[in-house]
Formats: sequence, C-alpha cells, structure tokens
Amino acid sequence: MSSKRVDGQAAYVLHLHPYSETSLVVDVFTRDHGRVPLLARGARRPRSAMRGMLMSFQPLELGWFGGGEVKTLAKAEWLGGMPLLGGRCLLLAYYLNELLLKMLPREDAHGVLFDAYAAALRALAAGAADAPELRRFEKTLLKELGYGLTLDVDIETGHAVEPQGTYTYLIERGPVARCAEHTEAPGLCGKTLLDMVADDYSDPRTRLESRQLMRQLIAHHMGGKPLQSRRVFMELQEL
Repeated sequence: MSSKRVDGQAAYVLHLHPYSETSLVVDVFTRDHGRVPLLARGARRPRSAMRGMLMSFQPLELGWFGGGEVKTLAKAEWLGGMPLLGGRCLLLAYYLNELLLKMLPREDAHGVLFDAYAAALRALAAGAADAPELRRFEKTLLKELGYGLTLDVDIETGHAVEPQGTYTYLIERGPVARCAEHTEAPGLCGKTLLDMVADDYSDPRTRLESRQLMRQLIAHHMGGKPLQSRRVFMELQEL
C-alpha cells in the first residue's frame, strides 16, 4: 500500500473505539479512498483539538499518512452545515453507518455511495420521510457492491412486471411471477416493485413490502450477521 500523505479528503466518521489510554482508532468513510481506519494519536486527552472534531454524521475534511493497514490521522477539520441528529433520525443514521462498516471493504472507493450517504444524512436531518431515504441508500449500496437489483422485469419471461401481479423475488436474480414453484419467499405486489424503481413510497403496502424485501436481501449479502442498530431500534419501539 502507498505510504504517501493524503490531504483535503471529504469524510464522515463511522465508528470510534479506544486505542491505548490516549488514542482512538477512527473508522471513516471517505469519498476517494472508501472506508479507512485511522489512528488518532492523543485524541482521548481532554485538551486534544481532535477530540471535539471526530463526530459521527458531520462532514469533515481529513488528512492522514502511513502505509500500514491503519493510517495515522494528521488533520481533522469540521466543515459544518449539518444539524446534529437526534431521536429516531439518529438511530436511522447509525443503521446506515452499520451497513457501511459491515458490508463495505476497506479502501474501496465508491464516490456515488459517498454522495448517497451524505444526501441521506441531510434529508434525515431535514425531517424527510424515512422510507424513501433508507430504501434509496440501500439500493445504491447493493448496486455499488455489485448486487444491483432487477425490479421491473420478470426474469423468467422477460416481460415487464405488472402492477396488479404478485411476484416472488429470487435473491441474486430478480422477480418471477408467483406460482407453486416459487413460494420460498413472501409474495410481493408488482406495484411495490415498480414503486421502488420510481422511489415512490407513498403507498403503505409499498413501504411495508419494500422494507421486508430489502431486509431479506441485506441479510443474505451480510451472510446472516445481525445488525445491532436494528435490534436497538426494535427494542426502543417496544418500550
């Protein structure tokens, strides 16, 4: 790996964890270098200038150096312009972070995904409806990782999905008309699939079925690893 210095890199903090008594390892998502772990030396000290900069969900400009698996953070600057998230929006943003941490390989740049993440954070902070933002981001994530979805064509017949039809979504393939041979997954209304193409989640059924479908697809591509943010969110809803 290159040991050259990187400067002026747009980034967001995904996760922080302690390293020694005074330092942190910061997992960041950057526009041009993907997900990168950085060692923030001395960032746990009370008077560290970086301590207050390394906030999740806030746009940063970072610089680092080093050639190992974990680079050394040299500079962090807060770019501002993003309200602090709270309540439900904060939990949803943690869900986005967990998806990136568990699904995105290190140092694999995805500029389109970075922009989609930033747009989702801005929309959630502005009070946008959850479903369009989450489904849009999930679709972009899968596409960028090579798992793009076919939603509007029956993969067995090649015919366009019919709004009034009922379909089964075959993972890593696409929708097929529901019949006795295809009952291994819950049925989906054709309108739901077409609404997902159009990013239209005004229909309650579309919101429900699209959430179930994306949950199934993400679980498959994560190899069944549980999402802690989803568990916490469900527990809070029960309370």
